[in-house]
This record gives sequence, C-alpha cells and structure tokens, in this order.
Amino acid sequence: MNILIIGSGGREHCLAWKISQSKLVDKLFAIPGNAGISQIAVCENISCSKENFGNILQFIEKNGIHLTIVGPEAPLVDGIVDYLSKKGHLVFGPDQTAAQIEGSKVFTKKLCMSHDIPTAKAEFFNKSELDKAISYIKGLKENEFPYVIKADGLAYGKGVIIAQSKEELLDALDGFFIKNRFGKSGQDIVIEEFISGFEVSLLCLCDGKKLIPLDLAQDYKKIFDGDNGKNTGGMGSYSPLPFIDEVLYEKILNKIVLPTFHALKDENINYTGVLYAGIIVRGNEPYLLEYNCRFGDPETQVVLPRLKNDIVPVLLDCARGSLRDIKLKWDDEKTVCVVLASKGYPETSSKGDIISGLEEIKSKKDVFVFHAGTKKDGDKTVTDGGRVLNVVAKADTFKEARILGYEAIERIGFNGMQFRKDIALKVEETL
Repeated sequence: MNILIIGSGGREHCLAWKISQSKLVDKLFAIPGNAGISQIAVCENISCSKENFGNILQFIEKNGIHLTIVGPEAPLVDGIVDYLSKKGHLVFGPDQTAAQIEGSKVFTKKLCMSHDIPTAKAEFFNKSELDKAISYIKGLKENEFPYVIKADGLAYGKGVIIAQSKEELLDALDGFFIKNRFGKSGQDIVIEEFISGFEVSLLCLCDGKKLIPLDLAQDYKKIFDGDNGKNTGGMGSYSPLPFIDEVLYEKILNKIVLPTFHALKDENINYTGVLYAGIIVRGNEPYLLEYNCRFGDPETQVVLPRLKNDIVPVLLDCARGSLRDIKLKWDDEKTVCVVLASKGYPETSSKGDIISGLEEIKSKKDVFVFHAGTKKDGDKTVTDGGRVLNVVAKADTFKEARILGYEAIERIGFNGMQFRKDIALKVEETL
C-alpha cells in the first residue's frame, strides 16, 4: 500500500522511519517532509495550511494513497480529516470536532470539570471580559501563587505562562488581551491553579470505540537545564518511566484517560487517532494538564523505537474504526532523545545554517537522528526552524543511552546550536 505522512517535524520523521519498516508498505510519501524524511520517503513541498487541503487531495488521488497519517495539530484542528474523509479517503487522526481536545483548552477543561476528571481548578475569560479578568486577578491571594494562564487555542507549546505574583499574572494578561501576542488563539484564556509535581505523557491509539495505551514517556518543556527559562515545544524526552508503578499507572488510566474517552462518547464525539494525555502527579495522585490530538513531539521519538510491533496494521485499524485487542510488545531497552535547537529558540529561530557531522553518525548503532527543522540546500543540509534535530539513543540503561546520545551530539554542529545537557539525568542518577 501507499502511505502519506503529513508534517515536517521530528515526530513525522520518526513515524516515517517506523512505518518504512513495514512489509505492508509499497511507497511512502510526505507533505512537506524535511531533509531527513526525504531519505526514506518521496517528499512534496505543499503547505499543510487549510488553503492547501485541495492540493493535498490532488496529491493523494494522483499517487494512489491508501492511508494518510496527519502528524501536526494545526491541520487536524482545521478539519483536514473531515475534508479528506468526505472525499472517500482513509485518514488516521481525529476529525475537527474531536480535535478540540487540543484546539481549545476551554473546551477540554470544561469537559473534565463536568465529568469529574481530576484537573486544576480554573476560571475562563474572553477578551471582551478584560476588566472582569483584572478584577479576578486582583482578588487572588498572594500566598496562593503561582497561577497559570493559558491561551485557549494552539500556541505550539508557548501559550502557557506560570506567574509567580499578581503583577506577573496581570502582565501576562496584558500580553494576551492587549498586545495580542497569541492572536486568535489568545482571544479566550484559562487561569488556573498551579499544581506542583512531575509530568508524564501517555499516548493512546483510538478507533472511536476502543483505546490502546502506548508506553509512558516524559518530556522536558523548558529551554535550559534544570527546567529553567521559557517554555518550548519540547527539548528532550525519555522512555520508559521506572518510577511509575502499576498502581499509579492504573490511576492515570482509570481516573483520567478512560473517563475522558467515555466523556467524549457522551458528547457524541467519535475520537479516532491519538489521544495524548499530559499528566502531572502530586502526592501519587494524577491530574490532567492537557490533551493533545496527535502523537507527542518529542515523546514519539522515544516511544516508537521501543515498539516491537508493525505499527501500520494498528494505524489502519484505528482509521477504519476496527481496532482489535492487539497486544503491543515493548523493548526493555531505554531510549533518550535530546533536541538540538537553533539560535534564538524559542523566541526566534535561525534558518539556513549548514549542519555538519550527520554523515559520521549514520553508522553508529542504536543512535537515530530524526530531523525536525531541516531542509536540503543543494548537497548541504541546513537548519529550517526552531527545533532542528532529535538525537535518540537506545541502550540497556539510561546511563549508556545518555553517553551514546551525547557522544553523537559532539559530532554535530551548526551556528548557534543549543541543547539541554540534563535529559534523563535524573533517572540515570536514581537507578
């Protein structure tokens, strides 16, 4: 069969890598892809924006695509699954109504609150309610800070601000409603209590009726070591999570993920594709931070290399609404992903900088380089975005995986390259 992957990031490169191993695949395509994906798939430089859905449809029909897999959240929220499905094409991913789970934090928070799903207490404000929001903030007690303010819509990991005081929260509100830093995504906001604890990510495959969880991962959102600096789309990840026991895992499933899946059904929402739960754990109790409507990035890059199953039949079953009681098998080895970002990220990004050292790593066993923001410029590979490369290493222990990964990174170079040096360090030190 012919398969198309929509997207251009590290998540899509990892998906392409995993899918390319399936004997069911005849040809693999990507729109628009990147320099790494182009080594294993035919890439077509078509934008994934809503205005280009017609061009994507033409590409699908011209190339006899049997299954389309949508990677990024934006086209899902914009309704690409609805558009292609109505034209008779099989697509892996939630439709526009279901994609609200990521596209609207207000929708998700209200869904959880109405179905008693554990999450932070929250208040909601529209841009027209600026005075009301200011009054609410001024009425908060200083000893209850920090508070969290979030853009309702998509902001690519940057629309969440943790405010340590009323002044910081008012300043953040000004950024949302007066300075319009997040455009339409910030027209509605959520202000919620801050829950301290540790975060975990659980990705689940869904066919509308059934849900199969993948193995757990943990990612790193802050730009600098020690979880300092601004929020990013993710600077690294690792899997599995040795500190999550069976009791806590069952709580995550039975208190949060499964009730949400059933709540969506109660709302007559047929959820297919990936349901990604971002969970925070406090005092051995899980609370929902957020849901995403697609594979996590960079969690996918550490989860899929550990999956022993052929992923294509599972994705097909999800898209067809016929997911079987399949037993997923996982490699016991540990995986660590370190994101290499461009100069200025996350505020800005440098493009067109030549990347060196990639050829040296190709021969390294158990080290994978998944391209994120890259493109070809003649015979050179150059940077083309904020998060440029994902270096993933796999080994028997986290310590060995970290050594492998960071040794590989020493061979790579581009202008202004930045990365965290503490990815998975805490699990290495505690084991």
